Amino acid sequence: MNNNTVLAWSFVVALGGFLFGFDTAVISGAEKAVQSFWNLTEFQHGLTMAIALIGTVVGAALGAFPSDKLGRKNTLFFVAALYFFSAIGTALAQDWTVFIIFRFLGGIGVGVSSVTAPIYISEISPAGSRGKLVGLFQFNVVLGILVAYLSNYFIGQGGEESWRWMLGVQAFPSLLFFLLIFLVPESPRWLLLHKGNVEQAKQIMKKINSETYQADVQQILNSNTQTDTNDSKLFSKENRIPVLLAILFAVFNQVSGINAIIYYAPRVFEMAGLGEQSSLLSTVGIGLVNFIFTLIAINFIDRVGRRKLMLIGSLGLIASLSLVSYAFFSGHTEGMTVTLYLMLYIAFFAFSQGAVIWVFISEIFPNNVRAKGQTLGSLTHWVMAAIITFSFPALTEWLGGGYTFLIFAGFMVLQLIFVLRMMPETKGTSLENMGKTINLH
Repeated sequence: MNNNTVLAWSFVVALGGFLFGFDTAVISGAEKAVQSFWNLTEFQHGLTMAIALIGTVVGAALGAFPSDKLGRKNTLFFVAALYFFSAIGTALAQDWTVFIIFRFLGGIGVGVSSVTAPIYISEISPAGSRGKLVGLFQFNVVLGILVAYLSNYFIGQGGEESWRWMLGVQAFPSLLFFLLIFLVPESPRWLLLHKGNVEQAKQIMKKINSETYQADVQQILNSNTQTDTNDSKLFSKENRIPVLLAILFAVFNQVSGINAIIYYAPRVFEMAGLGEQSSLLSTVGIGLVNFIFTLIAINFIDRVGRRKLMLIGSLGLIASLSLVSYAFFSGHTEGMTVTLYLMLYIAFFAFSQGAVIWVFISEIFPNNVRAKGQTLGSLTHWVMAAIITFSFPALTEWLGGGYTFLIFAGFMVLQLIFVLRMMPETKGTSLENMGKTINLH
């Protein structure tokens, strides 16, 4: 295998994850300034915060269509363009309606990216290193979140309209992403199964592994003829297990409370009694821990497997969320107590759910419905993210921090049962043989 070639292609495509993370987190630094600039009502402010998430749900729902019809590579060009125009449009907007339209477009980019990029990387990756390579996508997501937090912190010193630079600076990595996509080939599996272009697929597979490429191509073609395609229907008897696994995995990802922490970290720290400046610095700390433990996880995911990471993570999430809950119940939130507990929570999340979700969902579906399956998982993820993000402020207002984090801990107990009873181990299995692994579990 030409490790460097596949790694380079994967890293370029994973840059879509960097923009995904940056776009998701950057609004946290600009939201107060935007509200003040246009004198927004509470409803308008809420819509401004939520509009990108709504766009993400739309993008995730539509992601399979361009990915299957236009190809993985052409869809990534479209994603890069959406990120670029969203950054320029929000930075220059003089009208609130124009601003939210461009935030919506950026959200569509995030949604489509969360479908197409993991599929592309899983389809070019050898089985033995697929987890690590697809994990680069999540690594770049958390890197984007961290860079957004740091960027907001430094640009935020620049005066009243610094929020425009916070949002506009994303245009530079978006343009770089667009240009770098020219250097990667189309997915060979897409060329074989959707275009019937055997010769071009062979040339690409040869670059991936010059020794086994002919056998690999034949295996892909054989798996397609052996599959009861049923007109490539996702919701069929043959696909019921991967469909159930993808939905449950995506739901558990969000009911851990992760998006509530990413979006509302400064608010949570202020609830715990920290001042505004300390809250911002603690938020950067959250981003840094997320980054470090995602990096550790992608180096373990192909060695110890997806399931073991999830077992360790589930236990850690139950413990850390229970500690946060206890701190709020007991009133022991002084100093850095809640900050440290949340950093522990982020570490376990990044080491398990954060690193595993896009890898696991991208590899459990048969070739003929992979884009549709990834769309289902991504759509479930983003719908749940929107629900949690919308409901978190009301939950904390109504129930308080103690009960809110206790509910998240309870869901992680259910996740632990799911991992123990239902989740198969997929490490080291080729995409074409994945069905046997899942059905045997």
